[in-house]
Amino acid sequence: MIFKKWWGKSDKEAVEQGLQKTKEGFWGRLKRSVLGKDRVDDDMLDQIEEALIEADVGVDTTVEIIQRLEQRIARDKYISTDELHQILIDEIGSMLKDTSDQEGGVSEPPYVILIVGVNGVGKTTTIGKLAYRYIQQGKTVLMGAADTFRAAAIDQLKIWAERTGAQFYAKQMGADPAAVAYEAVQQAIKQHIDVVLIDTAGRLHNKSHLMRELAKIRKALHKAKPGAPHEVLLVLDATTGQNAFEQCKQFSEVTEVTGLVLTKLDGTAKGGVVIGLSHQFDIPIKYIGVGEQMDALKTFDKRAFLEALFSPQRADV
Repeated sequence: MIFKKWWGKSDKEAVEQGLQKTKEGFWGRLKRSVLGKDRVDDDMLDQIEEALIEADVGVDTTVEIIQRLEQRIARDKYISTDELHQILIDEIGSMLKDTSDQEGGVSEPPYVILIVGVNGVGKTTTIGKLAYRYIQQGKTVLMGAADTFRAAAIDQLKIWAERTGAQFYAKQMGADPAAVAYEAVQQAIKQHIDVVLIDTAGRLHNKSHLMRELAKIRKALHKAKPGAPHEVLLVLDATTGQNAFEQCKQFSEVTEVTGLVLTKLDGTAKGGVVIGLSHQFDIPIKYIGVGEQMDALKTFDKRAFLEALFSPQRADV
């Protein structure tokens, strides 16, 4: 079973349920073009193209997918509709960047993760769910509240720390974010904490200020622990569609993003945004959010994700 790498049975079911709206939209559009046919033709390719764009895969990525399908048809001379879903999985899977297990490369804890993203995408909730995942694995976690521009951000993070059992480090509102990040890692080192999650402000209206701020935070983290941050995770809201592409572009320009977190996939029919983002920016998807529950943040497995999205239900074909 392909789900054995990352997902158990409950994970598979949660992701399939979370992708249901996107899946229904994709296969719903294809039903009429598939009906009565035993091979993929030009009309079906047009329908696949439109379905992918409607799912917010993005124009550039969609064009490459269709080109790959056309090349398969030209090479194999014949592709049946029964083979279509597996070919989609194979071709799109080869376009997406693999997620690596970076934590094994840290010789001495703490493992430091910098969390970035605009306000409202579920950044604080993601930090809470990440803390829960690590704590469930038997690791200790410290949250650093380096978004010092909003009192609510500090308070919300503290609530998540209390809820998950993580340690918490904060200073007063308006404090230097880089100083908070540095001191959070220093405290984690003293307390022998395994993982540090650093929250940051989510303002994009002034890119030059954001660049300077993130550069200062990264420098402070490296000073506190050489090699840190070990990951920079960009949190994006899947329901925002093309806005997620713009946010990824902006943050990629100001900092080295090592992985993406897509939240709220269960609330959208635009789940194809996962494919487009990873392909266009050549950044691996690290986690996907498929619900409000504490354990609804799932480690991304591209093959398993594509199986959940493109394998048709019996009634679909």
